[in-house]
Amino acid sequence: MKREYLITGFADEIADDLTAQMEELRKLDMHYVEMRGVDGKNLIYHSDDKLREIKERLDSAGISLSAAGSPLGKIGIEDSFEKHFEEFRRAVEVAHKMECKNIRMFSFYIPEGMREAYKGKVFEQIGRFVDYASANDAVLLHENEKGIYGERAKECRELMDEFYGEHFKAVFDFANFVQAGQDTLQAYELLKKYISYIHVKDALAVNGNVVPAGMGDGNVAAILKDLYAGGYQGFLSLEPHLFQFSGFAGLERGEQLASGKKTLSGAEAFELAHKSLIKILTEI
Repeated sequence: MKREYLITGFADEIADDLTAQMEELRKLDMHYVEMRGVDGKNLIYHSDDKLREIKERLDSAGISLSAAGSPLGKIGIEDSFEKHFEEFRRAVEVAHKMECKNIRMFSFYIPEGMREAYKGKVFEQIGRFVDYASANDAVLLHENEKGIYGERAKECRELMDEFYGEHFKAVFDFANFVQAGQDTLQAYELLKKYISYIHVKDALAVNGNVVPAGMGDGNVAAILKDLYAGGYQGFLSLEPHLFQFSGFAGLERGEQLASGKKTLSGAEAFELAHKSLIKILTEI
């Protein structure tokens, strides 16, 4: 039986404008979007009237949100949490208005070498997020990212051991682990039973540069193959980060971009990311 894949993506990497985002998603026959930036600001900062307009336009195009790509938890651990918690409450409200339970979030930037010292505060603040999400029918998706508490697999696993459940789950981002010096196969073994969402981008360990999926050191194909063999049914979210990428002749194995450019437009980068993912999915 042919396997069905749920492909979504950060359409603000196509363009800031919602019209351009929707046109490219339709071109690629994509029916989901992980909405981060749209029409000038992050989704969670738009007014109710603007949210209504965005929702109506997405509905008319047959596009639904896979997640709200919020910046929650992307503040310093010593920054004001109470102000940030109000933004969190608004993000939950926005997600519901968009008929989406999933909210992407992070676990706070930590001063270098101070993870253990701030662990208690991180867990206290994440705990407040999770309690509120549980009471308000939201699902928090924790993304690993360089510089935050959960930048490496060990700390991500600690968060999952403490909070994993119906309202707190793991995003697995290949490139972010590579950029943090984390072997992705080791990370996958520690986290695979908690993974509910995938960010599809890859990176080179030598310099951290983001490259199309399958062309870096993220072991994307091997991990996706095992994940689907285990029954994974979550989203694959394209996050290209390829705008200033050079060296396409080598990465495309001799192919040349039609434009001959080394700097891609948002649409070109998104299409390359999509093409790279589809190639992997046809081979696993």
